[in-house]
Amino acid sequence: MHAVILAGGKGVRLRPYTTTLPKPLMPIGDKHAILEIVLDQLAARGFTSVTLAINHLGPLIKAFVGDGARWGLRVDYVEEDRPLSTVGPLFAIKDALPDEFLVMNGDVLTDLDYADLLHQHALTGSALTVAIAERTHHIEFGVLDVEASRIVGFREKPDLCYQVSMGVYGMSRRTLSPYPVGRPFGFDQLVLDLLARGEHPATYPFTGFWLDIGRPEDYDEANRSFAEIGPRLLRLREGEPV
Repeated sequence: MHAVILAGGKGVRLRPYTTTLPKPLMPIGDKHAILEIVLDQLAARGFTSVTLAINHLGPLIKAFVGDGARWGLRVDYVEEDRPLSTVGPLFAIKDALPDEFLVMNGDVLTDLDYADLLHQHALTGSALTVAIAERTHHIEFGVLDVEASRIVGFREKPDLCYQVSMGVYGMSRRTLSPYPVGRPFGFDQLVLDLLARGEHPATYPFTGFWLDIGRPEDYDEANRSFAEIGPRLLRLREGEPV
């Protein structure tokens, strides 16, 4: 099985941390980099090869990961000479990818079974499968339902539940075929394109642990809770404590 990890972003929301260190190499629990945890998980789930899409501070990522041998993986790289968003980097390697593969952001901490996601994606035959989680947002105001300038409903400070993308996807190679190399393109654009063509992406609902390290408060939360979540994220290796 093959995975593509998107590790080229500048991590703007995590500045100043990411001024000198790429977000995937940010340390969690004072010992493990985010990317190290992800690679360890992929290897534990039976993945054998990984492509890292890099740009911002890419040489640091290459120096840290190397050829992937320490994880038992074969790692290669696709380097952006300009920002290509979240799908654009894949266009340059689409002919080298297997029929189905995993794509994920390089700043995701989760105990999702990546292999099962890819397996379920292959079974559906979909162009894209999106891992999704439920999130609840508390509204601090009274919410009004208005029709024709009249209030027809009222909810006092409600909790709104919605499904969000986890930044982990099963993808089919044919999904990339319409797009030219070098085109900046995001997952939002891909989903809208698929919907416009009547190809509705599949979903992979997940209720376990998931944290997107996108903001300083998310990073702080990951470090605060690592003693609890570490065993769920890391593969146990003989002689190495979690």
